[in-house]
Amino acid sequence: MFTTPLFWTPLLALAVSLAAHAATLTVFPRIGLLDFPERYGYVRGRLPYPVGIVSVLLFLLVLTSASPFGWNVRTAWLAGAVILLAVFTLIDDRKPLPAPLRLFIQAASALFIVLPGNCLGGRICSVTNPLNGFMGGAVIDLHGALPLLSIAVTVLWLLLTVNALNWFDGIPGQVSALSVIGFLTIGFLSLSARVNQPELALVSFVLAGIAAGSLAFELPGLTLIGDTGAMFFGLMLGLLTIYSGGKVATAFLVLGVPLLDLGIVILRRIMKRKSPLRGNATNEHLHHRLLHKGWPRTVIVALTAGIGTVFGLAALFMDTVEKFVSAGLLFLLMLLLSFYSRPSVHPTSLS
Repeated sequence: MFTTPLFWTPLLALAVSLAAHAATLTVFPRIGLLDFPERYGYVRGRLPYPVGIVSVLLFLLVLTSASPFGWNVRTAWLAGAVILLAVFTLIDDRKPLPAPLRLFIQAASALFIVLPGNCLGGRICSVTNPLNGFMGGAVIDLHGALPLLSIAVTVLWLLLTVNALNWFDGIPGQVSALSVIGFLTIGFLSLSARVNQPELALVSFVLAGIAAGSLAFELPGLTLIGDTGAMFFGLMLGLLTIYSGGKVATAFLVLGVPLLDLGIVILRRIMKRKSPLRGNATNEHLHHRLLHKGWPRTVIVALTAGIGTVFGLAALFMDTVEKFVSAGLLFLLMLLLSFYSRPSVHPTSLS
């Protein structure tokens, strides 16, 4: 076991990631890649930003030189999608781009992956019906009668994971921690008898090592991954769940906190007649609201990571119905946290 690629390759990825992120502490300040604390009213020194580009470059290095998938048309399109998203998010991290343009680039990156894909990888072609016996039986086919529906659902899923992690990147280390948990969960799922894809497990574990290297420097507040890192991790988590046999329900349980937080925030904005793509980034998300409640940021990261770990591990041993019930429990938990973290209303503000 200890001599197999599944063991030593992720450790090598972690070591390289740690070294690369350590280098950003000296290289990024020299080339001017630092964050802008004044934008958000922070009083502190500038940090290396966006170090998420390091994770992107490490993944591309693996993909082009040692990918267990081999180099083929779909791999080339995947590399193109990652590069396209990385270029524009890197620009966005330096000088914010309009929200519609960012959404367009995200959709284009998703299409780069989906169009050359097929039902064996790259597309969601069917959904297991948790209400077996209703709405068309045990499996709902998204591809046979209407192939465009399969493409649309896949693009939507990738947009959800990309934006959920990006919007949840309000506390250093939070996205990196969730990404480590997500990649490990997908990796172990890929090794299970139900999926049996050791090559996919290897990619997932390598990405977990890369994300863990990012976490080691981001959690202590030494670096920031920016939109570049958050969207990259979101894209890869969404994609790997598709390659692992469309195990979207498992990914939902792991990433349930950011995904449901995304939905709750969008709903609040619509109810306030605001654009879903624009809002006050300092008080809408769960982590910001918990910060205002006085929670330490490390405790908030531990909470979200802990929820993802518990539900993700449980999902490895659940059937579809049990995952459906667990998703309902997670939704109720998020509603409770949202209610608890709501801003205090002072009597003077009611006049």
